[in-house]
Amino acid sequence: MRTASWALAGGVPALAVGLALTVSALGRHLVAVTVRGASMEPAYREGDRVLVRRGRLPVPGQVVVVTDLPDAGPATAPVPAAAARPVPSPALVIKRVAAVPGDPVPRDRVPALAGVPERYVPPGKLVLLGDNPEASFDSRHRGYFATACVVGTVWRSLPA
Repeated sequence: MRTASWALAGGVPALAVGLALTVSALGRHLVAVTVRGASMEPAYREGDRVLVRRGRLPVPGQVVVVTDLPDAGPATAPVPAAAARPVPSPALVIKRVAAVPGDPVPRDRVPALAGVPERYVPPGKLVLLGDNPEASFDSRHRGYFATACVVGTVWRSLPA
């Protein structure tokens, strides 16, 4: 009986430390983000919260959160006045991956890439599109986004 009580007494602190380390590790790999704007409607709407998983490069069809850094393209978006509003810099934006490095350049869907000389998306670049083209400033307007700007992929929606 004594062995069981010592194991239990020693196991509880070990479990608490293990749980704290797990939560800490999850905090580095998961980030909660609140959606701003209408660029991803109807999939995600203003105020929706999503859990973003860091550390994985996206694949076509996945939704990603990226930092819209000034060196990644224009800092202001030519979207309709109703959808445009100031955002902190660097802003986080949410978009769907249309093409990754090595994929054919989607010239037919992305006017900004119609004249690029390469046949395939170059290393370090992504083609990102919003689900709502009328309210989205994305690769259709600015061309490629840098893979270095990817914060992570959307893993799941969070309850409101």
